[in-house]
Amino acid sequence: MEPRLDHIDENEVLRYLQYHGPVTSHEILSDVARCSGQILDTARPRAVWRIFDWDPDRPLPGTDFTPGGQDIRRLLKTCSQVILFGATLGAEVDGLLRRAQIRSMADAVILDCCASAAVENVCDNLCADLAASLPGYLTDRFSPGYGDFPFAQQPEFCRVLDMSRRIGVNLTPGGLMIPQKTVTALLGRSDRPQPRRSRCESCGMHETCEFRKEGASCEN
Repeated sequence: MEPRLDHIDENEVLRYLQYHGPVTSHEILSDVARCSGQILDTARPRAVWRIFDWDPDRPLPGTDFTPGGQDIRRLLKTCSQVILFGATLGAEVDGLLRRAQIRSMADAVILDCCASAAVENVCDNLCADLAASLPGYLTDRFSPGYGDFPFAQQPEFCRVLDMSRRIGVNLTPGGLMIPQKTVTALLGRSDRPQPRRSRCESCGMHETCEFRKEGASCEN
């Protein structure tokens, strides 16, 4: 199963750029299309995942890692297994963003938003491929820093997946991942159909989100 980047959602990029309504500027739309093309040409997506039996009262088998927080327990309430994954666009995209910051900050901002939308597409595709290849039903994905799943567990999460060796992702002393367009998340596997949840319910930006202040969401 190979990670796939096959689309960058224009509307998602515009939301990251904080456009909340219809966009009529042909210049902005043209810049988004141009920058999306650069990300698609440059990205070298890589991903790693592991499947574990799930017992909320024990570390994941073969590890000393227990995902923390009550949100995880609720998410995995009916699940017998949990899948940990990490996905990245690769160091090449970081290089593209650095060069853009020197050449044009306007391009750098748009490229950054396109890259954020791109890594979400990689994650969406990976979750869809896992759902198609595994029996049962998968939950939504949940990342460190969402809800009460501690961001401080990011180093343990990455260590369990051996992300440095397997996909070239390393952590700064502050816990940020390099390459920067990298996502870690977990999802559960259950024999029962799983409800779809709004990301707003568990997003770490829930209280300060500019979209919510205007009665909107970054999902639509």
